[in-house]
Amino acid sequence: MMPASRIIGAAIVCAFMTVSNVERAATAALPENPPKTTLAALAPKLERLAGRMPGIVALSVADLDGGHEIAINGDDNLPAASTIKIPVMVEVFRQIAQGRFTQATKVALTDGDRDSGYGSLCDAPWGTLYSVSTLLSLMITRSDNTATNMLIRTVGRQNVNATMTGLGLVQTRLGDSIRSDGDIRELRTTTNEMMQLLIMIAGHQIVNYRACDEMLAILIGQRHNELLPKYLPKGLAIAHKTGTLHDTLNDVGIVYLDGAPYVFCAFATHLTDLDDGERFIRAASKLTYQAFASEALSRRR
Repeated sequence: MMPASRIIGAAIVCAFMTVSNVERAATAALPENPPKTTLAALAPKLERLAGRMPGIVALSVADLDGGHEIAINGDDNLPAASTIKIPVMVEVFRQIAQGRFTQATKVALTDGDRDSGYGSLCDAPWGTLYSVSTLLSLMITRSDNTATNMLIRTVGRQNVNATMTGLGLVQTRLGDSIRSDGDIRELRTTTNEMMQLLIMIAGHQIVNYRACDEMLAILIGQRHNELLPKYLPKGLAIAHKTGTLHDTLNDVGIVYLDGAPYVFCAFATHLTDLDDGERFIRAASKLTYQAFASEALSRRR
């Protein structure tokens, strides 16, 4: 059997190939006759959808080519859930670029790292060694909480927060390690700040060009694809991260639609039924895709 580290490494290589072939994948996904929904008409459609939702919702959308942005409750400070793992990933790559360690550096599992909320690393024996590369992939693609805690311990929680502040993301805070049985609401952000962070990664404005490419490759390898991507065409490259609590569903990502790539960030919290959050994020994502697909066709004319 192939070792887990080699399987994960192969997955990341495949994701890199996906980033390199984004235009081809996205072009194949672009419908010939999408619904006539312009970007100008998108905001009121999303507002109506949000207005029908129970609980608290927030949406932020950005056109990566044209600069058009939409925000609904975009500055509201809300539970980040596992979307906070994107800032952790950024800090890991920042410290790699500084030469503090490499992706091949091994990190030993301790009992303090364990969390059974998501992922299987919590069941591994104490002292098991994992490469930083493996932990990054598990943290993002599998949302493994134990892998995340190992990386937080490696880079320092305060450093994650300081880097976010330095980027102007003052509401994005990692208040604790990832503890599914603790006060996980100490992980905070806004959809606007997640949108800005993804814009910076997509534009290769953080750390360095190669680091951004690698972060995008890992995000494209996401295995939890039941929210933002659910009703979008197969083969469309989407670099995204989900987040889930008992009353919260989040999904934030970059959709590489040929001719009109965009960022989509949606939070739904204080829900009595997570199915409501699923319907909201899926419907908002579909409306957004339709608008940008129409925009992509109009830009070609």
